[in-house]
Amino acid sequence: MAKDKNIASVLAFEKKLVPSDAYMYGTSWDDRKNKIALNLVEKSVRGTIANRLKKAIKDDPTKLNAEVEKANLQRVDSCALSPDQDTLELSFTLKVLGGISEPSACNNSEYKKSYSTAVDSYVENEGFQELGKRYALNLANARFLWRNRVGVESIEVQIKDVNGEYSEIFNAKKYNPRSMECSDKQVEELGKKIASALASNDNFLLLEINCFAKVGKAQEVYPSEELVLDKGNSKTKKSKILYAVDSIAAMHSQKIGNALRSIDTWYPEFEEETIGAIAIEPYGAVTNMGKAFRTPKDKKDFYTLFDQFARGTKLENVEDEHYVMAVLVRGGVFGESDK
Repeated sequence: MAKDKNIASVLAFEKKLVPSDAYMYGTSWDDRKNKIALNLVEKSVRGTIANRLKKAIKDDPTKLNAEVEKANLQRVDSCALSPDQDTLELSFTLKVLGGISEPSACNNSEYKKSYSTAVDSYVENEGFQELGKRYALNLANARFLWRNRVGVESIEVQIKDVNGEYSEIFNAKKYNPRSMECSDKQVEELGKKIASALASNDNFLLLEINCFAKVGKAQEVYPSEELVLDKGNSKTKKSKILYAVDSIAAMHSQKIGNALRSIDTWYPEFEEETIGAIAIEPYGAVTNMGKAFRTPKDKKDFYTLFDQFARGTKLENVEDEHYVMAVLVRGGVFGESDK
């Protein structure tokens, strides 16, 4: 059997949404000029035994008492506003890049040509308008606050084009973070600017985002948590280590990016009320649920759709095209074995 010549074993795309780390400050809702960088505080706490126990222990009251009597000592990082602060300020920048029709690496000229033709057709027909609106909505609704968004009285998002005249203020509480349906003119205007940058050959957009969340005086806030792969050899021996940059509490750029690309409502099992939009991933992976919502069996995973799209085959519907292009905006290495 002859080998398919239209295969790219080396194929990579650079991400087109590039957020910075997000830095955390404490301030007051009524006096935001006075802000202080939030620092991490180490706590030593004595917890209780709360994990599931072996049957031999839980069925024996004497053994159970002996087990729960043991001290569960922990050292953890925490972060909170001061008693005179009621508002968290989260600040980051977002760069939106063009040039998506050109892979950063591709070892097959025929494949590259058919791919570029497919992307140019999408840009001409759709212009990234739907994706731009959805990215804009996730900025406006402050999805990037993650846990810090829960139980908040007021949220204001200020967005400014660093290299232009665009400047807008959003009331994040207006928008439902579970839904991608929005006809708000503010969101549409921002979406058009993002779409324009994505659709360009070499243009870019640089946004500065400052978000104010009124969480309450002295309330705890939640920076990103560090992944400690080898706790046994950790010098700190902490059970929870939070992220900080130059002593300023922060959130990982990866976590901000995940929030911004949580726009996939096109997967087969979408239910707005229960799951909502999920992050753009090749297999629709949601790790905290332990589930992939886009499987090769359903032929809705990225690779199945992309192999058709990049070789010039028209996909069944425009939603599949939106999804494929969103994965390319996410970036990654997608080479196919030529064996």
